Amino acid sequence: MPDRFLEEDAQSTNWRLRISLALATVFVIVLSYALIYRWAMAAFANEQISLIHSIRVVVEILTTAGFGGDTAAWEHDVIGLMVLLMNISGVLFVFLAIPLFAVPMFRQALDTSPPTTTDLTDHVIICGHSAMDDVLRDELESAGRPYLFVDSDPEEVTRLIETGEDAIYGNAERVQTLQNANAEQATALVADLDDETNPTVILSAARVNPDMKIVSVTDTHEAVPHHRYAGADEVVISKESLGESLAMRAMKTVSERFQDAINAENGDRFQEYLVVEGSQLVGKEIREVDLFPEQGITVIGGWFGAKFLVSPPPQTVIQENSILLVSGAHEALEGVGARQLPSHHGHPSRVVVAGYGDVGRAAAQTLEEEDIATTIVDSTNMLDVDVVGDITTRQTLIDANLDDARSIILAVDNDATAIYSSIIIKQVEPDIEVIARANDEENVWKLYNAGADYVLSLPSVTGEILAATLIDKQTILTPHDEFEFTCTEAPAVVGQTLVEADLRNKTGCTVVGVERNNKLLTNLEPSFTIESDDILIAAGAPSAIDEFRRVVKKEE
Repeated sequence: MPDRFLEEDAQSTNWRLRISLALATVFVIVLSYALIYRWAMAAFANEQISLIHSIRVVVEILTTAGFGGDTAAWEHDVIGLMVLLMNISGVLFVFLAIPLFAVPMFRQALDTSPPTTTDLTDHVIICGHSAMDDVLRDELESAGRPYLFVDSDPEEVTRLIETGEDAIYGNAERVQTLQNANAEQATALVADLDDETNPTVILSAARVNPDMKIVSVTDTHEAVPHHRYAGADEVVISKESLGESLAMRAMKTVSERFQDAINAENGDRFQEYLVVEGSQLVGKEIREVDLFPEQGITVIGGWFGAKFLVSPPPQTVIQENSILLVSGAHEALEGVGARQLPSHHGHPSRVVVAGYGDVGRAAAQTLEEEDIATTIVDSTNMLDVDVVGDITTRQTLIDANLDDARSIILAVDNDATAIYSSIIIKQVEPDIEVIARANDEENVWKLYNAGADYVLSLPSVTGEILAATLIDKQTILTPHDEFEFTCTEAPAVVGQTLVEADLRNKTGCTVVGVERNNKLLTNLEPSFTIESDDILIAAGAPSAIDEFRRVVKKEE
């Protein structure tokens, strides 16, 4: 029998015993007082009363309510002293009984302790709760995957349950807690506590269910070997992943990737637009925007939070700060509250990285691996820092030579500093692309309003990477993914519709367009039939693109 049930049975037995003893004590006291009172009335007041009468008077005296029928006899000093002592003892009983019995009983009756077990199966167990886990939860819900939060804070568990989440209370380090979370029938577990606690959770999870996929989250690269040694199948380094994602944006925008992939002879140009606060597009589904068909604008893809949707469905809702990749007469978007983002075709010659902590260091290293020159700015004089100074001052920005840099990555660890820096940078060098880090999701819109062109929050990036790791056949493209576009002939699927070809499930790539007679066709219906001279344009990770080419060309 689980420990929890044994504990509940012991508590129930204890309460029954305490209540029985309390009732027996009250009965003995009342009966004793009644016998003594009856004797005193006979001995000192010369009055014979029944035992029932005596008991009634004693109860009235102890409760201090309704007594007074025998007050004439109480003129005798001995009887008056007895009544006084009974009054005092009655008050003491009340004051003792309320804290010892009444209050605990009411607390138990009103007990709203959160649950400690679940009946979920084929679920993902999320140990801990943070803003990152909310992003993961949304993706799991979209994919139809059940999930369960396990947290050691009962108030947090109660709050989660009140908002409609599945959650239980318990210490995720304990095997018993994971058994209560039904880990034996779970598909995966995410350890999101801290670098020292996660390995204990991992070891317990591996014992309960060795076949369950275990993913751990850490802030530092140094903790990765310890988490893997404990048994983690995947380790997501949150700050390093964010730095790499910021660097990948600085290397090449999505519009550049798409432009480079298609045949330049068709004359189409592609551009990214930021949907700013107050835009007429905010809150509308793509199919509801009349401007798109009127101006021949096609939404090829877009950043929605920290994930990129290729060929977003017509019912996709455009949110504030979404970034749309469009073709056609895209200049018309500026009239409805969308801001064109900088686009610099070709390999960037230099990128400025402001802030040389974990995030900035990961960004600089990623850029250097691609032979992109970096200028590192930090307020502390340390190895590899090129400009020592406060990034919020004009002089530091001038020293960093923003005028001949393609982008500046704000990797500082303070959102207020990043916001203030964005404002100053746009005044000093309006045309430079500002790529900013946000620690708090609530500050993302502030950074965009301050002039940043591309903002990634630590919780969003980490949550989307976790989702991409856990969701089978996932089509989530994150800023961390090295996804590309490819153009290729497709003799193996000629004559088939997109539904029949089923290339997304077979290869992991999504067909985003078709070049036919030097014209780009997008927004393809599932019934679209592939012809012999068509060139398919697809998006996906490098490995998925290789598989896509092999499948559509019948390569072995």
